[in-house]
Amino acid sequence: MRAWFVASVAFAVLPLSGCGYNALQSKDEGVKAAWSEVVNQYQRRADLIPNLVNTVKGYAAQEQKVLIGVTEARAKVGSIQVTPEVLNNPELFQKYQAAQNQLTGALKSLFAVTENYPQLKSDQNFRELQSQLEGTENRITVARNRYIQAVQDYNVTVRSFPTNLTAKLFGFQVKPNFSVANEQQISTAPTVSFDTSVPGGSATPPAPAAGKSPTQ
Repeated sequence: MRAWFVASVAFAVLPLSGCGYNALQSKDEGVKAAWSEVVNQYQRRADLIPNLVNTVKGYAAQEQKVLIGVTEARAKVGSIQVTPEVLNNPELFQKYQAAQNQLTGALKSLFAVTENYPQLKSDQNFRELQSQLEGTENRITVARNRYIQAVQDYNVTVRSFPTNLTAKLFGFQVKPNFSVANEQQISTAPTVSFDTSVPGGSATPPAPAAGKSPTQ
């Protein structure tokens, strides 16, 4: 009965401003496309991690706690199925983002540890991974911002009259988005600045081991 009432109201306002069904479909597809790019960039970061861990392990095998932390955080991210339902389920969305945040934190710990290994920082493979991770973090930020904008646009449409009547009739619901606190937390990319090409820079070098000079 309620559905018929909503349908009647929707068709009553149709001659005035249109039902907005096509707009809802278009914006919904826009949100899905934006989210796919977010997931794509997160996956690119995850794909780089095994090589990063193996490279660090070659110079700092004793840092087992940090290495295991990164590996476990990556596994946790991979265990979450990112289906279209995530976009309509705030709980699943939050769970996925929490896993990504944990991985970001684990990477920060790993990068902090590598500061104590000058030979690792000068390794060509490591430097290439550094460059790729920097680029990936930038792309994650861009993709995430586009998703935020797409969801905001979609949610405004779903909530606006008379499109909200069509949304209720066809089951379009408000989608979860990054909260302000969440966005603040994950917007800081892991520190991957290991530039050793400029001697005498402002960065404070790690304390040298006994009997060794602080070479870069």
